[in-house]
Amino acid sequence: MLLYCNTITPRLQYIVEFFNKELFETPITITADRSQFEQASGPKLNYSSHEFAGTAFSIHPVGLLFESGIRPQAIQCFTANGHVAFFSTSGDFPFDIFAASFYLLSRYEEYLPHEKDEYGRYAHINSLAFREGFLDQPLVNYWLQGLKQALSQRYPALLFRKHNFKCILSYDIDIAWSYLHKGFARTAGGFARSILKGEWALVKDRWDVLRGTKKDPYDCFEWLDALHLYCRSRPYYFFLVARKQVGYDKNTPTHVKAFRQLIEYYAHTYKTGIHPSWQSGDDVDLLSEEKEWLEVVADTEIIRSRQHYIRFELPDTYRRLIKAGIEKDFSMGYGSINGFRASVCSSFAWYDLKNETATPLLIYPFCFMDANSFYEQKDTPQQAYAELILYHEQVRKMNGMMISIWHNSILGTDKTFAGWREMFELFMKETVYWDAYSD
Repeated sequence: MLLYCNTITPRLQYIVEFFNKELFETPITITADRSQFEQASGPKLNYSSHEFAGTAFSIHPVGLLFESGIRPQAIQCFTANGHVAFFSTSGDFPFDIFAASFYLLSRYEEYLPHEKDEYGRYAHINSLAFREGFLDQPLVNYWLQGLKQALSQRYPALLFRKHNFKCILSYDIDIAWSYLHKGFARTAGGFARSILKGEWALVKDRWDVLRGTKKDPYDCFEWLDALHLYCRSRPYYFFLVARKQVGYDKNTPTHVKAFRQLIEYYAHTYKTGIHPSWQSGDDVDLLSEEKEWLEVVADTEIIRSRQHYIRFELPDTYRRLIKAGIEKDFSMGYGSINGFRASVCSSFAWYDLKNETATPLLIYPFCFMDANSFYEQKDTPQQAYAELILYHEQVRKMNGMMISIWHNSILGTDKTFAGWREMFELFMKETVYWDAYSD
């Protein structure tokens, strides 16, 4: 496939690379030479306002990919091929799919002035996806399928890349144990709070766990291991390893031997990443310190991350990750609602919009997190299950990457989360199990 445009820009090169990865068996070649384009044989895509004789497939650009800098974009949504679209244009496709995809993947809107949520994060209510009702859809993947169908009609011999569906389970280990390994002060404080509130059942639970007659309610690790083995799953584990336990960072202290052994075990069993602390968002040196500590304990290089509380700000957070040696980040989603933050269920390279350059950092977007369902959306386990299956079915149809986030605290035996453990087990045995046996 040969693509003609008036000017070759970093934005255009970036989005063409993404389309190559997702769609084409033979990569698109870009040219700004009219005569080369006119004389070429085979499938051709005209991405310009110039008219060519012949059978070239034409998409007229709206201009976003040939701009530099960041400014508010005039966006009017409409329906095309049964899905929401924007950047309407003329040609053989109803909208500028390259510019629209770039707008969503680059998170262009997050660089514009916007409202923050209570945690200082980009509020999902600002997003085009939320306002226009497509937050629950991997819209970019639907668009790709539409382009594939249109190009197949024009060029029946054109070969397209095949993808396999992937269901990726991931766990954020914010607090490994509820009662164990807290130290004298925190343990005494826990007893005191429960006594003052008259929560005698919790007092008894804590005492039973501490004297070894009952399992800690957050300790579901062996149970998860058995499920993974049964379902042939290879999950990811992200560990919060803040040196100081303050504010939102309530992880097990890093000097605790059992915690280090837990990390060592999972680092040698599954893929492991860092869960950068809330504090590291305010102190740039902490990220490298936490990563180095985790690498020593895990005895392996740490190249994956997911931000604690999904706290990140573009472009600063991603630049820090790159500087620290992170190659793959799993934070692209909201910590306030489930859905597709970048409107995609495929991995993609991060584009640094302020520097106008593609980066080597690969982004792995998630669409479901149990904590969102429980704390933010106030869902019952049954409601969360229905939403989870909806995402799974959509992503499966697109042969995409279905990434979900779970917490050992929610999947354990704490009565606060009654029913969530059973919901997860149902998902594993009735859905994830069969994923391993499908093509």
